[in-house]
Amino acid sequence: MEKASFITNLVNLYSDELYSWANYKINNKESAEDIVQETFLAAFNAVENLKNKDQAKTWLFSILNNKIVDFYRKNGKQKIFIESEIASEKQTNSLFDSKGNWEDRVVDELWETENLLDNLNFISVLKKCTNALPNRWGEVITSKYSLDKNPADICKEFDISTSNYWQIIHRSKLQLKMCVEKNWNN
Repeated sequence: MEKASFITNLVNLYSDELYSWANYKINNKESAEDIVQETFLAAFNAVENLKNKDQAKTWLFSILNNKIVDFYRKNGKQKIFIESEIASEKQTNSLFDSKGNWEDRVVDELWETENLLDNLNFISVLKKCTNALPNRWGEVITSKYSLDKNPADICKEFDISTSNYWQIIHRSKLQLKMCVEKNWNN
């Protein structure tokens, strides 16, 4: 009973702080709640490993941060499903020339008809397509284009390398373009 009451006490003391941190890092309420719950479950199963009970908060945050890393590893490796289709690398590579620029055949009148950011239908589709990206991808692309953060700050905030940052930006833009072209009707 000692173990259960100790963990119950930790839940009462630190669940709000753990949730706030998880929600800040993940920006998804349900996932943050799940990760906090997983943190307390892991703590319950490993409470014997806690040598100094005065450092329980630090120990819990360590478990939580590991759970957050696991969350991003799991979601970062998932493919994006847009209307039940998986966009393969082969499909997306065909959109670019050898220098990484859009192929001329891809840039068509769809993108040149009007100022797209004034078109409410386009904005709605773009938001839906951005939400279809894995959490980290959506957050990185939003940080770059909507919040106008510089790459170094984004890399630091998301604890990613520069090459990983550019890979996320590149793949996100490809997925967004394909999703918008498929789902947006003038």
